[in-house]
Amino acid sequence: MTATDNGGIRLDTLRRQFEEAGFTVVRGLFGHDEIERLRDGFAALQAAGPVPGHFEPRPADPDPLRRHPRVMQPHEFSAPAREFLLDARLRAVLEVLFGEEVLAAQSMFYFKPPGARGQALHQDNFYLRVEPGTCVAAWVACDVIDRDNGGLEVVPGTHRMDLFCPELADEELSFAREYVPPPPGLAPVPVDMAPGDVLFFNGSLVHGSGPNRSADRFRRSFIGHYVGHSAERIGVYYRTLAMSGARVPLPGSEGAGPCGTEFAPHGPH
Repeated sequence: MTATDNGGIRLDTLRRQFEEAGFTVVRGLFGHDEIERLRDGFAALQAAGPVPGHFEPRPADPDPLRRHPRVMQPHEFSAPAREFLLDARLRAVLEVLFGEEVLAAQSMFYFKPPGARGQALHQDNFYLRVEPGTCVAAWVACDVIDRDNGGLEVVPGTHRMDLFCPELADEELSFAREYVPPPPGLAPVPVDMAPGDVLFFNGSLVHGSGPNRSADRFRRSFIGHYVGHSAERIGVYYRTLAMSGARVPLPGSEGAGPCGTEFAPHGPH
């Protein structure tokens, strides 16, 4: 691997940014045609109806997030989603950030239609419970994403901290119950993105999003979660794969839950 893989991206710069702030953004990692095909695939899924255990829309529900719920682990039933999760461009960046080979642990697709609630500030490894170390998310923008349609905010520096014991979130603003207030002296900053941009962030980084307050703009995104090959345990909800697609099982850790799912808050063990 060279210092300028992935179309001239300086991977050493990305790693320095990631280590200093807990996140880094690769602009235009995926082409607009690739993102359009991905959006079209999930639009077809929405039109086709439920996939039990992965995607269960309720067309008549007044809550926009129930009409357009997130898709959990689409790579387990969709070949295009699996290819996206295991894409070589993601792998090249992730291996630089981890400093080793990586395993894929989870995929998700969020529609986040107009009027949808956001997800209060939280830490991903609160759910995945990777041991030792943490996970890294690759968050792929599938629309123009900003504060108006519920873009992500991150709290730089929290990646160096342990898992926090969450408070209860405001259920009118967040679909998930967990809320991690920014530590004293630190504040969330928005990350505006264009289709094809990818935000990579540390599993301990506090991040979240507000409601989609736009009138007619979705905030679609594809998210993969990854762990280093040296990880020894992960929550039992997560079925880890090598980037070749081969199953690489890890023993289960305690206290994990499905990422982004409502359940009673609990502290780190």
